[in-house]
Amino acid sequence: MFSRYKKPNAPQSAAATPAPGPARPAVETARPAAVQRKAMSAVPANSAAADKEKKRKERMGELKVELHKRLLDNLNLSALEHASESELRQEIVAISTEALDEMSVVLNKEERSGLFQELYHEVMGLGPLEPLLQDDTVNDILVNGPQQVFVERAGKLELTDTTFKDERHLLRIIDKIVSAVGRRVDESNPYVDARLADGSRFNAMVPPIAVDGSLVSIRKFKKEKLGVDDLVRFGAFTEEMAAYLQAAVSTRLNVIVSGGTGSGKTTTLNALSSFIDNSERILTIEDTAELQLQQVHVGRMESRPANVEGKGAVSQRDCLRNALRMRPDRIIVGETRGEEVIDMLQAMNTGHDGSMTTIHANNARDGISRLENMVAMAGIEMPLKAVRSQIASAVNLIVQASRLQDGSRRMVSITELTGMEGDVISMQEIFRYERLGLGPDGKIIGRFTATGVRSAYADRFRAWGYDLPASIYEPVAAE
Repeated sequence: MFSRYKKPNAPQSAAATPAPGPARPAVETARPAAVQRKAMSAVPANSAAADKEKKRKERMGELKVELHKRLLDNLNLSALEHASESELRQEIVAISTEALDEMSVVLNKEERSGLFQELYHEVMGLGPLEPLLQDDTVNDILVNGPQQVFVERAGKLELTDTTFKDERHLLRIIDKIVSAVGRRVDESNPYVDARLADGSRFNAMVPPIAVDGSLVSIRKFKKEKLGVDDLVRFGAFTEEMAAYLQAAVSTRLNVIVSGGTGSGKTTTLNALSSFIDNSERILTIEDTAELQLQQVHVGRMESRPANVEGKGAVSQRDCLRNALRMRPDRIIVGETRGEEVIDMLQAMNTGHDGSMTTIHANNARDGISRLENMVAMAGIEMPLKAVRSQIASAVNLIVQASRLQDGSRRMVSITELTGMEGDVISMQEIFRYERLGLGPDGKIIGRFTATGVRSAYADRFRAWGYDLPASIYEPVAAE
């Protein structure tokens, strides 16, 4: 039976064992009926129901562990790699049903269906995380130890009823993820940054660094590619701002997308890249591959951490240096966060116009300070004025993305760098988002408006065939 997917010498199932349950005392002490009724009435009904549900969950958890062991003992996983999903499910249901019969465990239809689904996720997926990964409304999954899993929906965090059996169960799922991409995590290397098979960003930190249990964060990969039209429709920015950005990217201005964590920097960078012509050669460099460029000629690179012996690391700076020898028209760095900033600025200054990257900063002026600090951290001995001069000549545009308190994401500012005035980099804001108040439902009320300042690159736009009307620079009239 099941010979197609069973291991050649699979061990026979263990002898039937009774279904797990609480042990009963050998002798029950007789109690007066009145005392029993009083004791029963003292326990709230909801407490009794909660205890019953807790015992049911514990029983189902123990069953799942036992059945999972039997599946791993009996299934030929190498043969299952070539089987269809329906065949996999049929095999798991058949072996699990046989095991339940041997164990004399009786479950109703709903319990059986849920148990078989969880077993499928355990064997072929990521266990309790699998339903959350398949839920399109979930943007982020945040695990704080085995008993606490949060998700982000529509910019708001909420606690789920998803749990792991224990810390070992959670560690097994973490190891399954990182081993699939050739990385490791243990006490000697307690944190890891990786990606799932669908491209989702995965980060984990395990004990002893994580005090109360392993910490996991998953930034889900969007299956649908959000274009500029989609972001305009969602209210992330306006059509006038989109027209300006199209002119800026098409005329090969160097663009930095700035913002905080979860503000939509990568989404914005993906959207801006859609303005790049198909005839250009683009090289992308990332710590974790997330960019989804739609052009034909794209070369993707991903950095790599050191191996167990501490060797073999390939940094973003290594990738960037090599990219300069690969005849790129544009270089896109997923996120600049360290010494690679030097090579990025030099590339922008030496013929690789139209390059783009993202940085973590709260506004455009802070973004410039971040670049200065990263240059200093790289150990380059340069006067501050020389550093600022390098930044002013390399960077043309800073696009500021922000996640507002109601969870919405907006492009809150577009700022041009126009050169140096003494020792200070001169900047001018072209568009901004103005907050006007808070609605009764907690949603932020605001509007996008031009600042009234004409772009310093208007002549460049016109020379490249993008003659933007003067009206896009006119501020929105106050209501």
